[in-house]
This record gives sequence, structure tokens and C-alpha cells, in this order.
Amino acid sequence: QVQLVESGGGLVQPGGSLTLSCAASGFASLDYAMAWFRQTPGQERELVATISWIPNNIRYADSVKGRFTISRDNAKNTMSLHMGRLNPQDTAVYYCAARRGVIFIQNKRDVNYWGQGTQVTVSS
Repeated sequence: QVQLVESGGGLVQPGGSLTLSCAASGFASLDYAMAWFRQTPGQERELVATISWIPNNIRYADSVKGRFTISRDNAKNTMSLHMGRLNPQDTAVYYCAARRGVIFIQNKRDVNYWGQGTQVTVSS
């Protein structure tokens, strides 16, 4: 049974940074794509960053490019999202996502597995 568990959310001031982590379990092999999404009330869940199981294949949403860094440790089955220069528009529930059998997750319809979500609030 696949399980994704996020951690690291919280309250941070504008301009600050925060790192989210996602621990994956239940995958029989490492060939699964992973991604971070976020969602605010009344809005669609949007893709923030996506990372392949193939090394050095990473993509970011334009809104976070240059500020956020996604990474994964295949030996530990974990994925991280380092978020820098945060602003109030980054406030959302952030979700870890995974999918077997694809190189990249490109949208929410690609996702087979979701974490429970972790709240990130950027406010002074």
C-alpha cells in the first residue's frame, strides 16, 4: 500500500524560507514520478514543481521558478521542496503527489497517489 506523508509546513514571515518533506512508502521500485501541488480555498489544485525518477529532470511553475527547489533522495524514498523568498501568495495547503509509469507528473490528472497535505502560511 502506497503512502505519502508530508511534513514541514507552518507559519513564516514574508521573505522567509521553509522546507517541506514527503516520505514515500509502499513502492516496489524507484520508477515513479513525484511532484508538489498547492491549493487555496476555492481554487484549483496547481502544480508547483515536478521531479522525475530519471536524474536531473525537474520542472517548476513560473510563479516559483528561482525561489523554490525540488529534490528527491531515492535511497531514502523522500522528496523535499525548499521554498525561499516566500510571499503571501504562496500561502496554501501543499500536497505531495506520485505516479508510477510516467517520467513526469504534468497535471493533477496524472496523479495516482496524494499525501494528506500540509499548511503553509506566509504572513507577518
